[in-house]
Amino acid sequence: MSEDTAPAGVPRLDKLDREECLRLISPGGVGRIAFSNPSGPVILPVNYTIEQDAVLFRTALGGPMDADLRTGVEGADFMVAFEVDHIDESTREGWSVLIRGGAHHVTGDVNKKVDTWAGGERELYIRIVPVEVSGRRIHHG
Repeated sequence: MSEDTAPAGVPRLDKLDREECLRLISPGGVGRIAFSNPSGPVILPVNYTIEQDAVLFRTALGGPMDADLRTGVEGADFMVAFEVDHIDESTREGWSVLIRGGAHHVTGDVNKKVDTWAGGERELYIRIVPVEVSGRRIHHG
């Protein structure tokens, strides 16, 4: 049985296009950034906003993401994954958006302020420029 012919009440998993993915995450909020550091894979929650179809978040200067998201090569990007989801456990429905792209330390003016829940100084802005945007939605047909 294909996804399009699933009877009512049967879970459906649909792929989301780029525009729908960006629309879903455009309000900002909390997402997770995934990257590798010398100790292995790392996934950290961050408060983010969307600015010009790119993810923007703040972190601490000199903190783990400051050093770990630098390649040491001028003009070379450190590739990361960024994930945002919304899940309604009571209905067993939700969506998930995955962005993969280069992480850039932002210098100069930043147009949008990103609220952070974490305490302390968060003066480093990092922008993730999407190379790939994908998403899925699960709902009951």
